[in-house]
Amino acid sequence: MSNTQQSTSRNWLDVNGGVFIAGIGLHPYQFPTETPYTKLGLTAVRAALADSGLPWGRVQSAYVGTTSIGMAAGRVMLRHLGSTGLAVTQVENASASGSFAFRQACMEVATGMSDVVLAVGVDKHGDGRRAANKDGLERLSETATIPAAKFAMMARTYLRERGASVEEMANVAVKNHGNAARNPFAQFRKPRTLEQVLASPRVVGDLTVQQCCPRGEGAAAVMVVSGNAIRKLGLDARRCVRVKASVAGSERPETHYGDSAVELVRTSAQAAFEQAGIAPKELDLLELHDAFSVEELLYSEAIGVCDPGEGAHYLARGDSHIGGRCAINASGGLIGMGHPLGPTGIGQLAEITRQLRGEAEGRQHPNARWGMAHMIGLGSVSVAHVLSASA
Repeated sequence: MSNTQQSTSRNWLDVNGGVFIAGIGLHPYQFPTETPYTKLGLTAVRAALADSGLPWGRVQSAYVGTTSIGMAAGRVMLRHLGSTGLAVTQVENASASGSFAFRQACMEVATGMSDVVLAVGVDKHGDGRRAANKDGLERLSETATIPAAKFAMMARTYLRERGASVEEMANVAVKNHGNAARNPFAQFRKPRTLEQVLASPRVVGDLTVQQCCPRGEGAAAVMVVSGNAIRKLGLDARRCVRVKASVAGSERPETHYGDSAVELVRTSAQAAFEQAGIAPKELDLLELHDAFSVEELLYSEAIGVCDPGEGAHYLARGDSHIGGRCAINASGGLIGMGHPLGPTGIGQLAEITRQLRGEAEGRQHPNARWGMAHMIGLGSVSVAHVLSASA
């Protein structure tokens, strides 16, 4: 067992009738505009309320994932829906901010503190100042904390050790841009060929622009409810997706460059599978952190949907495509759908919920029953959630 959240004989998510997602909503991800963050966030929240059939007055608590807006963003935004006295908590954990906001919402529902909790992620492109650059330590390299440089070196190692080609890695971006082109909430809505991906400007190492995620703005929201509330409030149980696992952890020391991130993904995913009571290859859907193309290959192996060393072959066979064995990043992932930071993890959960309901028009993965949303954030932290379709 890892140092992440341990599984127990009784899943804490089964208390209070279970924890469910009853409603989802998004504001499309987009390049930076003059649109106020309040409009982005409220668009997503209103959509989630409408999707769930819940009135604003029923919401007892809210967790707001954001990285770049500033203090007290949640209360400033949510008061436009009405001042109901609900508790508002702001959560920041880099790319995983929204995912951790959702985890906090799940905890509150599972403990019985509340029956209806909002988890919302919203962000606009900020100055990107990182705590790692303010820790008072001198760096051996000015690029030591730049993710693109780190993952470019990890990509070189992966390609060398797996005997894979740059073209095979670039096909991750081809797949995910193709998925995003079918997603009305995605930042990029244009499919790309392998030739286009490889010909786009080089960023660092073998990573080209179209193999790297864009930054921008957007919002995503989900309504988290207890099983007891579904019955009490007369919600449509058939459209409520169950949360079967919620696991968080942080990195350990590494002996080989890049190992800590991959091991962090592996251990958190393993703990989530144990909590949910399923095996990795039972997943039908997987949304993961693909800020750079090599990550999807590394993490699909680490999570266990394919065997070690098989990531590139799994993709090449079509196993990770919509309609394959496990659709990886059916939303378009960070590369195609976009990565506005605060909303990203909740956007993953919204995509899986839509797929498990059978409502992902134009990109529906057939017969989907199990999905995992996995995110990592600078620091480094990880968070994994397993969702299942309602019976």
